[in-house]
Amino acid sequence: MAQVKIHPSWQSELQDEFDKPYFEQLIKFVRDEYAAGTCYPPGSLIFNAFNQCPFDNVNVVLIGQDPYHEPGQAHGLCFSVNDGVQFPPSLRNIFQEIHTDLGKPIPSSGNLTRWAQQGVLLLNATLTVREHQAGSHQKHGWETFTDDVIRLISDKKEHVVFILWGSYAQSKSSLIDSNKHFVLKSAHPSPLSAYRGFFGNHHFSLTNMYLKKMGKNEIEW
Repeated sequence: MAQVKIHPSWQSELQDEFDKPYFEQLIKFVRDEYAAGTCYPPGSLIFNAFNQCPFDNVNVVLIGQDPYHEPGQAHGLCFSVNDGVQFPPSLRNIFQEIHTDLGKPIPSSGNLTRWAQQGVLLLNATLTVREHQAGSHQKHGWETFTDDVIRLISDKKEHVVFILWGSYAQSKSSLIDSNKHFVLKSAHPSPLSAYRGFFGNHHFSLTNMYLKKMGKNEIEW
């Protein structure tokens, strides 16, 4: 893939990454997978998180693991689904915590593009998946790429909120300089763990308090 379709601000920041041999191999793997069968998200939306949230705008990074793998759900933003799609359980619990934390009503759409456009990078560690096969594109290079994205944001920006839910996301904390960024950790919002520390984590109000303190715009969650 000579030119990855990605926002110009990220294109310049990540050009060295795109030129590395592992990334060329990764793109070949992804192309072959999409040619062989149905994969998600649609090819044009693989880098949607980056296109909706330019590098200069990033004030919050929310780390997910894998795209949704059932039809119509994934559109390149972690935890987010297209308009009109039923909320997956984790997303339902996220909205419940926002309701409890901030008093906001449960929204009618699970499309989180509105967050991305306010400066929330909704980053899955793996950016593609085979239909019906969770985790099928893990360990093919995406994690190397997204780890470098996290490291880049940590190194080049200041006062970013990193939200790490669950042990997988928390494993990324070693990539983040916590002396100049605000790192929030809790249990994952999935039904298996939400009652073990996700509910009541107040991450949405804590994020806004920090952003306000740093003179940045609060997020309209």
